[in-house]
Amino acid sequence: MTKHGAVVVPVAAAAADAEHDEWMEKHPSALGKFEALAAAAKGKRIVVFLDYDGTLSPIVEDPDRAVMTDEMRDAVRGVAARFPTAIVSGRCRDKVLSFVGLEELYYAGSHGMDIQGPTNAAASKGGEEEEESVLCQPAREFLPMIGEAYAALVEKVEGVIPGAKVENNKFCLSVHFRRVDERRWGAVADQVRAVLRGYPRLRLTQGRKVLEVRPAIKWDKGEALRFLLSALGFSAAGDVEDDGDDDDAFPIYIGDDRTDEDAFRVLRARGHGAGILVSRFPKDTCASFSLRDPGEVKDFLRKLVTCAAA
Repeated sequence: MTKHGAVVVPVAAAAADAEHDEWMEKHPSALGKFEALAAAAKGKRIVVFLDYDGTLSPIVEDPDRAVMTDEMRDAVRGVAARFPTAIVSGRCRDKVLSFVGLEELYYAGSHGMDIQGPTNAAASKGGEEEEESVLCQPAREFLPMIGEAYAALVEKVEGVIPGAKVENNKFCLSVHFRRVDERRWGAVADQVRAVLRGYPRLRLTQGRKVLEVRPAIKWDKGEALRFLLSALGFSAAGDVEDDGDDDDAFPIYIGDDRTDEDAFRVLRARGHGAGILVSRFPKDTCASFSLRDPGEVKDFLRKLVTCAAA
């Protein structure tokens, strides 16, 4: 190694360490600051919101294999026994319910565009009871359009670019390119945009190696959080006309993706509650706290249960 190389590498590493330390000061570990978080929630009713992929399960190459561990399921079950708990995911509601396997939770699939409350085994199998248990589907009119766009994307993206996968999440679509050769990532985006030119009422956003196609309506995970708080009888604070002074909810939202930022922004507007970003690396975020990975999420949920039992 040259003298120049020997100097540059340590300097770069030191700069990265300094950046990480500065980021952690702004977004400290929710485990390390658990006592302070618990103190802020004292006298309020905790409501827990959880993303799925990257939060309750690790990010994997094949999205159909993103299963959560039995230990994580037990942790979520323990939290749900003590606090209202919702899974807020970009996935199809039915699919994330099958992954989690807990019917006592609220489920907000399709980035919050398909919300269902706790249900029993009979209702989860379909029929009239399931229809009555659906709380909110603000994009129902888009279903035919979503179906058409799905077929077009399967034909022109999944059928053309090796490794690409189009997932139908009912009220939105996910185009996964995690398994696509990096040199063809641009081609995936180009093909998706070409298809969407025929659907001006659909919009395109990007997540972690996934392109998301959604109806162009004012609805996201933040709006789903507001709706669920209101459905649970709490103030949807953060609205201009509602300062939330009489609100006794303390929402905790844990997520790892760009789409979770909408929920983090709602919590910042509320002025109380805790947004927790799951990430090993510094990222621009509106979250107040951080956790490194799903393992730390599990530990945090277990601490919530222990605290509630004390």
